[in-house]
Amino acid sequence: MTWILIIIVGGILGWLASIVMRTDAQQGILLNIVVGIVGAILGGLLLAPIIGGASITTGDFSISALLVSLLGAIVLLAIVNLVRRGKVR
Repeated sequence: MTWILIIIVGGILGWLASIVMRTDAQQGILLNIVVGIVGAILGGLLLAPIIGGASITTGDFSISALLVSLLGAIVLLAIVNLVRRGKVR
């Protein structure tokens, strides 16, 4: 049951991150889910120790965990934009 919630919440967070980074028109639902989940993992590994929260991949669905996962997805999209275009939008 946790994986289903991670996929749903990851998709929503990936979609929100793509709106923030203005890449929503270039992505589909599958890429939004992947960006959300990988961003949550990235946020859990890199940002959670700095901020002091958890990520959604640990099963924690608090506000701080959602924000850490969203920030991880935004950072992931910024890295992808930097590699693809040579600049962050």
